Amino acid sequence: MLLFFALGLLVHFVFFASIFDIYFTSPLVHGMTPQFTPLPPPAKRLVLFVADGLRADALYELDEDGNSRAPFIRNVIMHEGSWGVSHTRVPTESRPGHVALIAGFYEDVSAVAKGWKENPVEFDSLFNESKYTWSWGSPDILPMFAKGATGDHVYTYTYDAQREDFGAHDATKLDTWVFDKVKDFFDAARNNQSLFSKVNEEKVVFFLHLLGIDTNGHAHRPSSREYKDNIKKVDDGVKEIVSIFKHFYGDDGKTAFIFTSDHGMTDWGSHGAGHPSETLTPFVTWGAGIKFPQNVSAQQYDDEFLKEWRLENWKRQDVNQADIAPLMASLIGVPFPLNSVGILPVGYLNNTGLFKAESMLTNAVQILEQFKVKMTQKKEATLPFLFTPFKSLSDSQQMDILRKARSYIKQEKFEEVVSLCEELIGLALRGLSYYHTYDRLFLGVSVAVGFVGWMSYASLLAIKSHSNLPRGNREEGKKPHHVLPCSFIATGVFVACFLMIQACPWTYYVYCLLPVPIWYAVLREREVMQDLAESLLTFPLSHLVASLLVFALGIEVLVLSFFYRYMLTAGLIVFAGWPFLTQLWTRAKVTCLSWALFSLLLAVFPLMPVVGRKPNLSLVMGAGLLVLLLSLAVLTTLIKRKINLVKDELLVLLLQMLSTVLSMYVVYSTHYSLLKKEGLPLMNQIVSWATLASSLVVPLLSSTALSQRLASILLSLMSTYLLLSTGYEALFPLVLSCLMFVWIHVEQETLQQPGVYCKQKLTSIQFTWSTDIAQFRQLHLDDIRRAFFLVFFLLTAFFGTGNIASINSFDLASVYCFLTVFSPFMMGALMMWKILIPFVLVMCAFEAVQITTQLSSKGLFLVVLIISDIMALHFFFLVKDSGSWLDIGTSISHYVIVMSMTIFLVFLNGLAQLLTTKKLQLCGKPKSHFM
Repeated sequence: MLLFFALGLLVHFVFFASIFDIYFTSPLVHGMTPQFTPLPPPAKRLVLFVADGLRADALYELDEDGNSRAPFIRNVIMHEGSWGVSHTRVPTESRPGHVALIAGFYEDVSAVAKGWKENPVEFDSLFNESKYTWSWGSPDILPMFAKGATGDHVYTYTYDAQREDFGAHDATKLDTWVFDKVKDFFDAARNNQSLFSKVNEEKVVFFLHLLGIDTNGHAHRPSSREYKDNIKKVDDGVKEIVSIFKHFYGDDGKTAFIFTSDHGMTDWGSHGAGHPSETLTPFVTWGAGIKFPQNVSAQQYDDEFLKEWRLENWKRQDVNQADIAPLMASLIGVPFPLNSVGILPVGYLNNTGLFKAESMLTNAVQILEQFKVKMTQKKEATLPFLFTPFKSLSDSQQMDILRKARSYIKQEKFEEVVSLCEELIGLALRGLSYYHTYDRLFLGVSVAVGFVGWMSYASLLAIKSHSNLPRGNREEGKKPHHVLPCSFIATGVFVACFLMIQACPWTYYVYCLLPVPIWYAVLREREVMQDLAESLLTFPLSHLVASLLVFALGIEVLVLSFFYRYMLTAGLIVFAGWPFLTQLWTRAKVTCLSWALFSLLLAVFPLMPVVGRKPNLSLVMGAGLLVLLLSLAVLTTLIKRKINLVKDELLVLLLQMLSTVLSMYVVYSTHYSLLKKEGLPLMNQIVSWATLASSLVVPLLSSTALSQRLASILLSLMSTYLLLSTGYEALFPLVLSCLMFVWIHVEQETLQQPGVYCKQKLTSIQFTWSTDIAQFRQLHLDDIRRAFFLVFFLLTAFFGTGNIASINSFDLASVYCFLTVFSPFMMGALMMWKILIPFVLVMCAFEAVQITTQLSSKGLFLVVLIISDIMALHFFFLVKDSGSWLDIGTSISHYVIVMSMTIFLVFLNGLAQLLTTKKLQLCGKPKSHFM
């Protein structure tokens, strides 16, 4: 069985990794020829301002007094340049946003493995194509473009990472630092002949990354005074920098300016998903080569933003974020970034029709080059009779469109050239997507076949090893057949040769060959399948159909809970009424009423707003007081029962109470320290980390008696959970644990039905590593319900206080007791532990259920695994590659979560066993008793 679980873990890792090969491979290709507009550019230099985390509405709307928060930028919109909204894509994080702006393509998720900082793949960028680029700002963003550049012409100036502190007194200093350094730079250039000659070259870029707005948004929310004041500071800084450029270059009219943002931010101060507040960012451009403001009486946008912003009379031109890169390249005359998929927004250009036509043709050829390289790569790696080309853009069609475009340029039909090039770009982008997803169906079918085979094998193993299925009479001494193994070996050899001929990556071998041994193992159990079929035929058809329908309905409820949190509420309400429909109500009224009460209390949480949107310190304090009351109740109960308390165990209980009090103090004092902008106190930080480190050790010092150990685990983990809480979610583990404790009683009561086992007092049950195998019983149909309950409670633990499939559900304020300086991996790990704490509580309760119901953990775990895998297969087929980016990202997140949960179950089951059964002594002295 141990070998089976090791194999299962490996199989699930493969299924988990497959989604990244199928959907998350890098779209980039290499080997294209640089393309640039063969006409003199309108600008010699470009200044790019990126206000990190700035929402479009926050910049464009007027304040309560009818004044603009950014008067200089608004004056530019009305008198100097053009404006619009830049539409970003998921994930709305800093690295993907900057890559789209500067390199012109949308980041693939492989970058998440490096915290969106380093270069997981090589790519070309505007900075790389420039003669020189000088950049100032965050150490998280600037280095990746310098590392990706060829030669030594991209210069970066960054502040120390420790400055990115969400608890800092004034985050606007991050932006002030940038503006001051730019001023110092130009002062130095006047006295440095070498530098002076460089900044006066053509095709140079100046990049100012302004992080203050994002930092203030995370720390104080976008509706805060700090966020809005930071916008004003940035506006003043931009005005001053523009003045410096005009003065330094003698107002030569050869500088183009662009002001935009990498992503927006939700009302609760997070980003990463696809809410409009995250995807709509400002875009304002002015200077050399840019159209002046255009007064219009009607606009093409039917949203209400123009009226809200009082900009309905100034022409708005929206762009996709990747479109900004070709615009910047066109303005200063450098080659378009090789991997750019942006479409040049010619409406922004103030130039001749010829320049616009030539620029658009360059854009089309540059994207067509990527299409050709991608097609060649796929054609070379596919057998000729299996290759299916993209029919909408054949070689002859490409030549016809390009020939027609050049003919139109000679005839000065420039508008027709632009339309023709837009058509060609659309076809080339569709073709790129076609070849990028060329193997998706093949790989998807392979993984699905393996999935179904694995579930079949797990089901047969559960039936064979852990059920009382009647065995049919089989002839003994049958000679083994060699046809089956030989046929599967032949199949494996054929598949391997097929993949080898096509020079497929090694991962393809894993996905395609894995189903072969799995299905061989399934067909080896054909006798079990025959016994199962014979057994099912003895069941009344109506009962069989009804059981299958109930099981299918339960699975669908679990699946729907990923999309609609209120399905968890509906499920918990059904759970609350379940005991009253059984014989439990007649035997254990108090237990049934307690079950109904806590089920209904827990049902409230999925209906609450997502955690973090409305912080409430009083609820966190209230949860802490309830934990202290629970501690006193545990102590009182033990004394009343006249249980001998070892001094060490009494000390542990007092230590846990002290830890709870300290956690409450740290949460309270940290909140007000950050409110006063005094930062995170060092002592609070030390206490928080010490509490986290001790939370998994302290329970091991308590008694292994079932009730005492479970209470000790809850009290220890709650201290950490309080430190990670910002509102009502602090109450969630308490209610969940109460329901879990009642669940243990309920499951014990279900065994009192006629013909089953006698009840044992919970107070007399001990957690222990070595359990007598003879005590275990075989699986019954009711154990499927127990497994379903576990999966449902795990999903409730995951989604009870938020939708973790959405990145913007996470609130960085949750980790402020531990750290305030931006660190994506550390912050992510802390928030993940916050999610896993309720998960651990459920798994510990599940350990107790297995002991009280005298059930083999392996047998029940197999049933849980099968239910989880059925859900995973659901989500595998629900993964989308079309529609909105939010839908695509969410569908993939759901699959990843289910697969992660299945893998985590193995590890958390081990962690739960460790927490419940391991006993440590506080010291080596002999035991002495308190009573």
